[in-house]
Amino acid sequence: MPEFLRLQTPADALARLLDALPREAALGAVTIPTQEALGRILAEDLHAPHPLPPFSRASVDGYAVRAADTYGASASLPAYLRLSGEVLMGKVTKLEVAQGTAAVVHTGGMIPSGADAVVMVEDTQVARPGEIEVLHPAALGENVLQLGEDVQAGEAVLLRGSRLRAQEVGGLMALGFTRVRVVRAPRVAILSTGDEVVAPDMDPLPGQVRDVNTYTLAAVVTQAGGEPVRFGVLPDERAALEAAAREAHATCDAVLITAGSSVSSRDITSEVIAGLGPPGVLVHGVALKPGKPTILAVCAGKPVIGLPGNTVSALVVSGLFVAPLLRWMLGCRPLLSPRVSARLTANVPSEAGREDYVPVRVSGEQGSYEAEPIFGKSNLIFTLVRADGLVRIPAEANGLAANTLVEVLLF
Repeated sequence: MPEFLRLQTPADALARLLDALPREAALGAVTIPTQEALGRILAEDLHAPHPLPPFSRASVDGYAVRAADTYGASASLPAYLRLSGEVLMGKVTKLEVAQGTAAVVHTGGMIPSGADAVVMVEDTQVARPGEIEVLHPAALGENVLQLGEDVQAGEAVLLRGSRLRAQEVGGLMALGFTRVRVVRAPRVAILSTGDEVVAPDMDPLPGQVRDVNTYTLAAVVTQAGGEPVRFGVLPDERAALEAAAREAHATCDAVLITAGSSVSSRDITSEVIAGLGPPGVLVHGVALKPGKPTILAVCAGKPVIGLPGNTVSALVVSGLFVAPLLRWMLGCRPLLSPRVSARLTANVPSEAGREDYVPVRVSGEQGSYEAEPIFGKSNLIFTLVRADGLVRIPAEANGLAANTLVEVLLF
């Protein structure tokens, strides 16, 4: 029986691929400016060199006070406090707030000695020069960011494997980490095959199509933290594919090959992949639509994936296998995939025994989203352009009925 007919579930196929890879990816680490680290994976644990905030600060414009001096204050019976001065921004203040006094403080300003709360300026009014009326009581610590309230000195603030988002970049800068060690981005070779495929900047002749897969896969690789290496479009010739595959395998950390993975007399991809090194092809065929003729392999310690040539199939497969593979190689901590619940607006057919992924357009408001299926063949890229996400139909289901509550995996 051809190996292609022995289909595996997507989860089992991915597990088999990852289990065959070396436990520790040899990507190494590089040190880069933190301002350039958005989306990169941290290569080491980081601990706070000092507390944050490094001093107690006001979180509003107003007056630093002793909270006890404001207890019982109201608009009809205000508390009267004498002004002892103003806290200058960016300066260490020497002011002291004694009983019955207050100091002018601005957002971010240092809390002077003796003060333990800040009254918002909106809750005060000037009684006479040098004196204010407090119209609302302040609780102990109100409107004050305490020393170390955000981060304590020595605290582990980020762990190895963390993906650096905008907030992580800002947090590192706040602690003075202007350079950071991140995992080297894996180089991922992308090989497209097809005598009919031409570059996007060319005008296709009848029977030709522009190359889509190289660029969509490069985008997936970049988004997942890798560095795409485009090998261009190869003719449907074994010698050309073998030469390019050997070079890609020797110079990159992973290899992606599109097309040539279906059962036909011209299917040479699995044989070429097998020749790149042991153990070779692990999976040839996944119980999945679109994407059934997927090839997963490990060759001499490096992952190699053969993807269907149809653009929708290639993108679905890249989301199920390529992105998780790259996160695994990077040592990335698990990520939450954005998803929403919605009700189908139409029946969606499916064949039991395989997972189906159906593009949908989402409309409505949160709590009442609707998912409109976008039906189209797997070589029609704009079925995905028009979609907001995918709905997974389990292998045991014979389709889903309209009005079924489904989970949409957002792009």
